[in-house]
Amino acid sequence: MYKLIRPFLFTLSPEAAHKKTLKLLRSGLLPNAPRFFDECLQSKVAGLAFENPVGLAAGFDKDAEAILGEFHLGFGFVEVGTVTPQPQQGNPAPRVFRDTKTSSIINRMGFPNGGLHVFKTNLARFRKNHKKDHPHGPVGVNIGMNKDQKNPEKDYVALISELSGLASYFTINISSPNTPGLRDLQSKENLAPFLKTIMAARDAQERKVPVFLKLSPDLEVAQIKDIAEVVLAAKIDGLILTNTTLARPEELPRRFAEEKGGLSGPFVKDKSNAVIAQFYSYTDGRIPIIGVGGVSSGQDALEKILAGASLVQLYTGLVFEGPGLPKRICEDLATRLKTYGFANVADAVGAEVDEALARAAA
Repeated sequence: MYKLIRPFLFTLSPEAAHKKTLKLLRSGLLPNAPRFFDECLQSKVAGLAFENPVGLAAGFDKDAEAILGEFHLGFGFVEVGTVTPQPQQGNPAPRVFRDTKTSSIINRMGFPNGGLHVFKTNLARFRKNHKKDHPHGPVGVNIGMNKDQKNPEKDYVALISELSGLASYFTINISSPNTPGLRDLQSKENLAPFLKTIMAARDAQERKVPVFLKLSPDLEVAQIKDIAEVVLAAKIDGLILTNTTLARPEELPRRFAEEKGGLSGPFVKDKSNAVIAQFYSYTDGRIPIIGVGGVSSGQDALEKILAGASLVQLYTGLVFEGPGLPKRICEDLATRLKTYGFANVADAVGAEVDEALARAAA
């Protein structure tokens, strides 16, 4: 069905098509996709139970308005946001660009969202309505800072304080390339005191929610070593690797590549896998990793898991492949795990990290 609908959706601007998709998911009019279940896909990460390791990445549902519909696509977990304390418009449109030939997207959104009040209202309504019938998995909350905030930790602390009772986990987003100065928080000298403040805020809550840190694929090896040291000391619960890249591979059409913003899709896959393997190695596998970037098949998911990821997320693949993608990935991944001789996802995590590191160094 998606093959029939996609040409129509792609006559719309990327943002218009996205709004229509969210509206459909929110409406409940879409038929629920049959969920694929296999015990080999179940896992426990950072104290949370996952029916399958395939999640929806942040950015798709910024205001937490269509969570149930997203679970009905077959995801094992959903991450909503990025939310900021105050509403903001983000960068001027047009700010999202897609290239169908390479299944790639460039965005320079700049954290547009309705702010904490709208987000919290939506998430609280979802939790209330589905308290007894929990729909299949954790709901992560991706948090960021407002563009005009001079003291970033204030925004992150405020969001943790307000949303700890509703989030399954928090993702600290300091890696979007579209908020000026945000990636500066990834430097060792800035990151250590920042994470100390974040973890203290988390620990002060009645409900201590796991905290994940989302990082850029554009980090140098020396930066990765420094960050690995900092996150181990800070006792972060997990890493999300990676966000979009500023790199522009030669294979991209010139006019598309000239657009400013973060690139997502197949060309991020190898960069993401390399960063996953490096962090897994430098942390001795002690910090769980969610792998993101270029996931559109079971093989893509497995590559990230073998490199060191315990879970994976996708977004861009959903745009080009349609709502049946999460189920197809789960089916494919289960088959591949068994073919490789793994009893479950956890057994495969980091099993080929040395090979992944070698490819990254080549």
